[in-house]
Amino acid sequence: MSLAPAKNRAPTPKPWIEAIHAYVPGKSSGADGRPLIKLSANENPLGTSPAALAARAAAVEPSLYPDPDSTALRRALGELHDIDPARILCGTGSGELLTLAASAYAGPGDEVLYVRYGFSLYEIAARRCGATPVVAPDADYGTDVDALLSLVSERTRVVFIANPNNPTGSFLPRDELARLHAGLPSEVLLVVDQAYVEYVAPEDDDGALALAAAHGNVLVTRTFSKAYGLAGERVGWATGATELIEVLNRIRGPFNLSNSAQAVALAAVRDVRFVEHSRLHNLQTRARFVQALEALGNHGIRPLPSEANFVLVTFEGALTAEVAYNGLAERGYIVRWLPGQGLPHALRFTVGHTHDMDAIAAALRQMAEASK
Repeated sequence: MSLAPAKNRAPTPKPWIEAIHAYVPGKSSGADGRPLIKLSANENPLGTSPAALAARAAAVEPSLYPDPDSTALRRALGELHDIDPARILCGTGSGELLTLAASAYAGPGDEVLYVRYGFSLYEIAARRCGATPVVAPDADYGTDVDALLSLVSERTRVVFIANPNNPTGSFLPRDELARLHAGLPSEVLLVVDQAYVEYVAPEDDDGALALAAAHGNVLVTRTFSKAYGLAGERVGWATGATELIEVLNRIRGPFNLSNSAQAVALAAVRDVRFVEHSRLHNLQTRARFVQALEALGNHGIRPLPSEANFVLVTFEGALTAEVAYNGLAERGYIVRWLPGQGLPHALRFTVGHTHDMDAIAAALRQMAEASK
């Protein structure tokens, strides 16, 4: 007597997981696989601090577990920013910390709020924990505080804001960020994602760290991937009230930062001259690039104001963003086209070396004039 084979079965993911579209990183090659000059992921064109590279070579033996609490790195960050290390948490890039914040304070039936054209990871973080993402209208591609506050409900648990914002480059000044926080109920967590803050002039500080020091419902996240030039090491950190940090510590990955990641980040924190050099290079090259593109306004090309290490450019004339994207790829450059984020008419350009940005501006002029 033979038995009929059992029906094949597979685990079924939660419905909110099925609704997630995986994060799409910036590309580094063309459609034909040819390597291109990568200006799609907001990496530092100046590379990495020599001190950090030296520390990487001298990192602790990889057969040993790393310090699970990143003690030395947290202490150095505390000294640099005048923060008690007990109020600092390190993570694998700021991405881990953003998702932890949503997971700790939101779930099915709750809402996570962010602005249209915000960082695409916010939606993933919301859906990952079963919460409902709520998107507020923008103000000319920037953050609209009134629009955000108008959508706060009894179900709102977390509000994400990137400052400067990715992918638009817009920046919310100190008084507006304070107004947003003041308008939120105390039980709503405000997460200020400062991945690009090192590119902002010190005198334009948005006050987020002060808010996090004074209030129990503010978490500030930062990363070493941008100005510090450590994108490949995956190091980020967050600060907030001690109670917030304790909660996130319970659910973070154990041993989440490798020996080499902790070593290079520690060296990078101490190399303040490299970070300032990166900021000044970005400031000067970005201004030069924006000025060149502003001269193409009669072709419908508009660079948006940016405080980050990239510029979002809209194409409203005969030259479309898609044609410009493909034309630049033919010339050896890969930038970020964002139809999946509701920006099919725009390209985001990482600020690279000055000669590359000059070449891109010249190519766009050539393509725009040929499209008349």
